[in-house]
Amino acid sequence: MEQGAGSVYSHNKEVSEMTGLEIILGMQKGQFPPPPIAELLNFSLQSVTKGKVAFKGTPTWKCTNPMGTVHGGWYGTILDSTMACSVITELPPGKQFTTLEFKVNLIRPIPLEFEVFSEGKVIHLGKTTAVAEANIHDSKGKVYALGTSTGVIFSPRI
Repeated sequence: MEQGAGSVYSHNKEVSEMTGLEIILGMQKGQFPPPPIAELLNFSLQSVTKGKVAFKGTPTWKCTNPMGTVHGGWYGTILDSTMACSVITELPPGKQFTTLEFKVNLIRPIPLEFEVFSEGKVIHLGKTTAVAEANIHDSKGKVYALGTSTGVIFSPRI
């Protein structure tokens, strides 16, 4: 997709007729490109089932704050992506989702160049709103951050 071309999801007739689960599975399989933020911040989609997704990521030096530790925005972005994609997997064709608010609790610092995983799931799916939760943990299950999210479900303007 060209830079500035907009979302694959909102500007493609074939995609607009797919369920959210089909779209996210398509991203996992390489049928659709991942969002640019995932490449920029070095995380990728790992598993997808209805209502649940998992990412893995490795923060690099480019993800640090002035103190030289992983910026809170990195935690927030991977958690927001995990929670939003979890909700998207529950959407019927023609519906979209965007985050209204999210909360992140940072529990401990993630070391640079250290692989972590983010797993999320839908807690509530209504007609116009959804709630999801996610965490960031390492391969041994040690938790680094927790997040919750509320978002809106809508039909896009075409």
